[in-house]
Amino acid sequence: MLLFALYTLFKAVALAIPLLLSVAFLTLAERKVLAAMQRRRGPNVVGLLGMMQPIADGVKMIFKETLFPSLSNKILFAVAPFITLFLAVSGWAVIPLGEGVVLSDLDLGLLYIFGISSLGVYGVVLAGWSSNSRYAFLGALRSAAQMISYEVSIGLILIGILLSSGSLNLTQVVLSQSECWFVIPFFPLFLLFFVSALAETNRPPFDLPEAEAELVSGYNVEYSAIGFVLFFIGEYANIILMSALITIFFLGGWLGAGLAIAPLVFLIKLLLVLFLFIWVRAAFPRYRYDQLMRLGWKVFLPLALGWVMFISSWLFAFDWLPFCLFISSAVDGSVNW
Repeated sequence: MLLFALYTLFKAVALAIPLLLSVAFLTLAERKVLAAMQRRRGPNVVGLLGMMQPIADGVKMIFKETLFPSLSNKILFAVAPFITLFLAVSGWAVIPLGEGVVLSDLDLGLLYIFGISSLGVYGVVLAGWSSNSRYAFLGALRSAAQMISYEVSIGLILIGILLSSGSLNLTQVVLSQSECWFVIPFFPLFLLFFVSALAETNRPPFDLPEAEAELVSGYNVEYSAIGFVLFFIGEYANIILMSALITIFFLGGWLGAGLAIAPLVFLIKLLLVLFLFIWVRAAFPRYRYDQLMRLGWKVFLPLALGWVMFISSWLFAFDWLPFCLFISSAVDGSVNW
């Protein structure tokens, strides 16, 4: 029993450390890509080609003084960043990087992911409320409304994936795409999920909770030093997690390679999705808040619900013949019309 616990702890640490390093260098990659898109230099001084810039930024923030607002609830104020980071890292427990390369291969992995993403709003709300600042509280309210609104659409999209794969296990979801990736028959769902992931992670053009122009950085405006760093790491860890989910649900995960290089193929697909996150930040202006809510409730929700009805009707009409198998049969000419 002790050996099993130590082995599980070792796997968790082996997963968490590369994730935190990935967050650090994702910030560098984002600054480099944005600089290239805006025709400027970007980080290029600290280390070779600026590669040590995230380390320098992290050391600077760690050695800054941690300040607590005099009227804040200090316990909740200190706990909120750790909640955000813990939930962002916990979601990776069921993410398969290859067949069998997963910390915990849960049969209800999809529900676990949905539950973890739903809890993520608590860290943000606690941070905004405990700061006892109007700007922070408004940012927390915006974030709560935004995340709840788009989680409804994400849930309906995941129901469509569940119906198509026939399993809540993420490994089985990937293996069910052996005939074709879900992005081919479900490209509109892919777009809905990607835009909902932008809103869920408070990324541009949906970064209303952190709008600098009106909220002065929003719910984390009172945080400094290590508290700000934890929020920053948690936000970017969520971005990587959402990119991994897009890779699993729509891009076939590690499929397209042998078992030996499966994690490498998964990583390449993940990097392509992360590039889309950065590209959207450079290309699109920020939405107004009423436009954000209208898009979530009046556009995405009906579309996602319509796709669930379409997928379930298709599977019922064709005796639960999956889309990918139907497409491959139609290409081979073996489908019985």
